[in-house]
Amino acid sequence: MRPRYVVDTNVLIAGSAGDPQQHRPIAATPEDPALRLAVWQWLKAFKESESRLVLDGAGRIFEEYRHQLGFGDYGHQVVLHKWSTCASDVVEIAYDADGNAVLPADLQPVVHDLADRKMVAACAEAIRVHGACWIAFAGDTDWHGWEQALSAHGIPLEPVIEAWSRQKYAEKEDHGPRDQRPQHHRHGEAPDQRPT
Repeated sequence: MRPRYVVDTNVLIAGSAGDPQQHRPIAATPEDPALRLAVWQWLKAFKESESRLVLDGAGRIFEEYRHQLGFGDYGHQVVLHKWSTCASDVVEIAYDADGNAVLPADLQPVVHDLADRKMVAACAEAIRVHGACWIAFAGDTDWHGWEQALSAHGIPLEPVIEAWSRQKYAEKEDHGPRDQRPQHHRHGEAPDQRPT
């Protein structure tokens, strides 16, 4: 485990779906129970580690978590555990008039998912204030497409189920160029699995 993470919401959703104690069905990507279990195992290790969870001072990251997860879901409980044990770092990031996190100009066209911009901004600020920080993700493969640009800004990624997510990203790229306009999708779902 790294010392500090911004945890993308898809990790919390897939980990909750993979929780052996979960009794309600949760729509999550990936659908494979073994992969969901692997995400849950990462989330469990994160919960039990000294790694810190990064949140933003405006509460928008936590608001997204709360919107996507039930109170009893494992992912939500991990977030509450980190918060209640003072194992979280809260950073201040800027939001624009539309409520989207402000990124450097060269990253704005790269991070086309507006909801993910706050994750990037929070990680960058955590690195500036605290030192090392990683963005952990699972089912949202777009992060692989942004990896080079984020790395140029000193923002590292940790793909929780890397072999699967890299393969899915490569398959998506093989189907031709994608529309790069800003978009929204439900976290935990790959963008190409959004309802039409």
